Amino acid sequence: MTISLHTRRQRRSQAQHRPQPPRSPPAHRPRGFTLVELLVALAVMALLAIVSWRGLDGMVRAQEQTRQRGNELLVLQAALAQWGNDLDALLPLPHTVPLDWDGQVLRLTRRSSAVPDEGALVVAWTRRNVQGTDQWLRWQSPPVRTRADWQQAWQEAAVWARTPGEAQRRYEVVLMPLADWQIFYYRSDAWTNPLSSGNTTADNADTANVMVPDGVRLQLQLPPGQALAGLLRRDWVNPLKSAGKT
Repeated sequence: MTISLHTRRQRRSQAQHRPQPPRSPPAHRPRGFTLVELLVALAVMALLAIVSWRGLDGMVRAQEQTRQRGNELLVLQAALAQWGNDLDALLPLPHTVPLDWDGQVLRLTRRSSAVPDEGALVVAWTRRNVQGTDQWLRWQSPPVRTRADWQQAWQEAAVWARTPGEAQRRYEVVLMPLADWQIFYYRSDAWTNPLSSGNTTADNADTANVMVPDGVRLQLQLPPGQALAGLLRRDWVNPLKSAGKT
């Protein structure tokens, strides 16, 4: 009996000192966002969206401006190349005027680049208002083979520069915006205004080759907002008379 009580006491003592398993913390219900937190998150997201949109819009605008400037430069280069080609192909013919500037339109007679040769061409350059914007334009006649055809084309070029009709507009090309332009001739070792140099006209020209100056200076005033703006000069030297003069 005594042993049994002692044994029970030992078992109780061991049970009391036995380590108890850890108790799990009481379960908590998940906590949601408050209204203030949602409003703050929405405001931050809206701010990030605005900043991102402005950045993308700036990139798109920059790319568009770069593309537009590149196109404007290509047009300018093509126009100046055509200008040089027209002067290089000047064709002095008896009793005609190969080159004439009246302050508004430059008219010239040039060789045709077609193969086989279809005859001479009358070409005109001018600045005229087109749909509210001053533009630089080029006009070219059909091939001419007789002096009568040349006279008609020469007169049509003058009419086209001022009051063009549908017939004249068919042969024009609008090149680019132009604020102003001027032409100078190089003669007697000096640049002079063709209007004050006593130019020969088509009525009194006996030898057309005396009409071709030693050089021609093209002076363009490009409007602001273009790829190039301000004053631009381009000099052409007559290879038959004064090579090396500029």
